[in-house]
Amino acid sequence: MDIDDILASVDDQALPQDTRDLQELTRAWVTERSAPELLPWPEPLMERMLGRIQKQIQLVEEQTGNPDPKANFRLIIVQTELERFKYLVRCFLRARLAKIDRHTLHYLSRPNLASLLSPSEIQYARTHTALLHQHYHSSFLSQFPTSLQKLDDKAGGGISMVEGPDVDKAVFVRVLRDVEEVLEVPGTDIRLELQRGDVVVVRWSVVKEAVGRGDCELI
Repeated sequence: MDIDDILASVDDQALPQDTRDLQELTRAWVTERSAPELLPWPEPLMERMLGRIQKQIQLVEEQTGNPDPKANFRLIIVQTELERFKYLVRCFLRARLAKIDRHTLHYLSRPNLASLLSPSEIQYARTHTALLHQHYHSSFLSQFPTSLQKLDDKAGGGISMVEGPDVDKAVFVRVLRDVEEVLEVPGTDIRLELQRGDVVVVRWSVVKEAVGRGDCELI
């Protein structure tokens, strides 16, 4: 039995909820940063994290000015933990907003894709689109015929002007557990049999479902 077997045998449920949430948020950030597409909004996790941050902020405000040395030491620990949580949340949100900024119309134009966003992200995306359209219209679109002023129109042959993310972008993947099915890379004769512990570079479209199931993670 190697170290990977020992770590894999550890029951996550034995860890405190705070620790599990921190690990889950870290994985979500790394995955969101590496995947070319916007991933589903982890609502339960973010509700717990934001609620915990709010409680810690209240505790810091209540304990600030306490002359007890023990209380001051505890306050330092709480502030350090608070800054760590806030840093991870900011990084996670920035990674998501960067994708929304690049492909706003792509995510807003389809209901199944809009469901990936949180209510705040949807509001941000709509405001972003409105401001961008207003800027383009005042800068140059107003000089075009009405039929050419749309930002989400389709050109000849049904080609959409709305650009989506590159789902064939290469990503680094670590296999967490054996993947039962053989993965095929379209357009090639490559067939992948992924075993736990493997680290591969492959197209995102090939491993997207495996990552969603938790069989693999992006690194």
